[in-house]
Amino acid sequence: MQQTSVNDKRTLYVGGLEESVTEDLLRAAFVPFGEIIDVNMPLDTSSQKHRGFAFVQFDERGDASDAMDNMNGAELYGRVLRVNIAKPDAASRGSHRPVWETQADQFFQEPQEDAKVPE
Repeated sequence: MQQTSVNDKRTLYVGGLEESVTEDLLRAAFVPFGEIIDVNMPLDTSSQKHRGFAFVQFDERGDASDAMDNMNGAELYGRVLRVNIAKPDAASRGSHRPVWETQADQFFQEPQEDAKVPE
Protein backbone atom coordinates (compact mmCIF):
# COMPACT_ATOMS: atom_id res chain seq x y z
CA MET A 1 0.00 0.00 0.00
CA GLN A 2 1.32 3.43 -0.93
CA GLN A 3 1.88 5.77 1.98
CA THR A 4 0.52 9.27 1.42
CA SER A 5 1.97 12.51 2.64
CA VAL A 6 0.16 15.66 3.67
CA ASN A 7 1.42 17.66 0.70
CA ASP A 8 0.10 15.31 -2.01
CA LYS A 9 -2.94 17.61 -2.44
CA ARG A 10 -5.41 14.98 -1.27
CA THR A 11 -5.52 16.15 2.34
CA LEU A 12 -7.55 19.24 3.20
CA TYR A 13 -7.30 21.51 6.21
CA VAL A 14 -10.79 22.41 7.45
CA GLY A 15 -10.85 25.32 9.92
CA GLY A 16 -13.55 27.25 11.72
CA LEU A 17 -15.31 24.20 13.16
CA GLU A 18 -17.95 24.69 15.81
CA GLU A 19 -17.36 22.84 19.08
CA SER A 20 -20.13 20.25 18.58
CA VAL A 21 -18.94 19.10 15.12
CA THR A 22 -17.85 15.45 15.14
CA GLU A 23 -15.72 13.36 12.79
CA ASP A 24 -18.86 11.59 11.55
CA LEU A 25 -20.59 14.88 10.80
CA LEU A 26 -17.54 16.21 8.98
CA ARG A 27 -17.28 12.98 6.97
CA ALA A 28 -20.96 13.31 6.00
CA ALA A 29 -20.41 16.91 4.88
CA PHE A 30 -17.44 16.01 2.64
CA VAL A 31 -18.36 12.54 1.31
CA PRO A 32 -20.50 13.93 -1.58
CA PHE A 33 -17.22 15.01 -3.23
CA GLY A 34 -15.58 11.58 -3.23
CA GLU A 35 -14.23 8.68 -1.20
CA ILE A 36 -12.71 9.78 2.11
CA ILE A 37 -9.75 7.85 3.47
CA ASP A 38 -9.42 9.59 6.83
CA VAL A 39 -10.84 12.37 9.01
CA ASN A 40 -8.56 13.63 11.77
CA MET A 41 -9.68 16.16 14.39
CA PRO A 42 -6.76 16.97 16.73
CA LEU A 43 -7.83 17.20 20.36
CA ASP A 44 -6.87 19.74 22.99
CA THR A 45 -5.02 17.74 25.65
CA SER A 46 -6.58 19.57 28.59
CA SER A 47 -10.23 19.71 27.51
CA GLN A 48 -10.29 16.62 25.25
CA LYS A 49 -12.36 18.60 22.74
CA HIS A 50 -11.28 19.25 19.17
CA ARG A 51 -9.28 22.40 18.54
CA GLY A 52 -11.58 23.92 15.91
CA PHE A 53 -9.95 22.38 12.86
CA ALA A 54 -9.61 19.02 11.14
CA PHE A 55 -7.94 17.25 8.25
CA VAL A 56 -9.94 15.37 5.63
CA GLN A 57 -8.01 13.03 3.33
CA PHE A 58 -9.54 12.01 0.01
CA ASP A 59 -8.65 9.05 -2.18
CA GLU A 60 -8.34 11.23 -5.30
CA ARG A 61 -6.77 14.69 -5.78
CA GLY A 62 -9.63 15.84 -7.98
CA ASP A 63 -12.15 15.01 -5.26
CA ALA A 64 -10.15 17.04 -2.74
CA SER A 65 -10.01 19.95 -5.19
CA ASP A 66 -13.78 19.80 -5.76
CA ALA A 67 -14.42 19.69 -2.00
CA MET A 68 -12.14 22.67 -1.42
CA ASP A 69 -13.79 24.70 -4.19
CA ASN A 70 -17.28 23.97 -2.88
CA MET A 71 -16.78 23.95 0.90
CA ASN A 72 -14.40 26.90 1.41
CA GLY A 73 -16.64 29.68 2.73
CA ALA A 74 -19.56 27.30 3.33
CA GLU A 75 -21.39 27.44 6.64
CA LEU A 76 -21.61 24.53 9.08
CA TYR A 77 -23.41 24.91 12.41
CA GLY A 78 -23.34 28.68 12.07
CA ARG A 79 -19.60 28.91 11.40
CA VAL A 80 -17.92 29.75 8.09
CA LEU A 81 -15.47 27.02 7.07
CA ARG A 82 -11.97 27.66 5.77
CA VAL A 83 -10.91 24.80 3.51
CA ASN A 84 -7.42 24.66 1.99
CA ILE A 85 -4.85 22.10 0.91
CA ALA A 86 -3.12 20.96 4.10
CA LYS A 87 0.52 21.92 4.48
CA PRO A 88 3.05 19.78 6.33
CA ASP A 89 4.05 21.15 9.71
CA ALA A 90 7.60 21.62 10.96
CA ALA A 91 7.54 18.37 12.93
CA SER A 92 6.79 16.31 9.83
CA ARG A 93 9.73 17.92 8.04
CA GLY A 94 12.10 16.59 10.69
CA SER A 95 12.32 19.64 12.93
CA HIS A 96 11.39 19.51 16.57
CA ARG A 97 12.18 23.16 17.23
CA PRO A 98 9.57 25.89 17.45
CA VAL A 99 9.01 27.86 14.27
CA TRP A 100 10.40 31.07 15.81
CA GLU A 101 13.70 29.31 16.56
CA THR A 102 14.38 27.93 13.08
CA GLN A 103 16.65 30.82 12.10
CA ALA A 104 17.64 32.09 15.55
CA ASP A 105 21.06 30.41 15.50
CA GLN A 106 21.93 31.99 12.16
CA PHE A 107 20.72 35.39 13.35
CA PHE A 108 22.90 35.36 16.45
CA GLN A 109 25.98 34.08 14.62
CA GLU A 110 25.97 36.89 12.04
CA PRO A 111 27.46 40.23 13.10
CA GLN A 112 24.77 42.87 13.46
CA GLU A 113 25.50 46.26 11.87
CA ASP A 114 23.20 48.25 14.14
CA ALA A 115 24.45 46.54 17.31
CA LYS A 116 27.68 48.60 17.49
CA VAL A 117 28.18 50.65 20.61
CA PRO A 118 29.08 54.30 19.85
CA GLU A 119 32.53 55.39 21.07
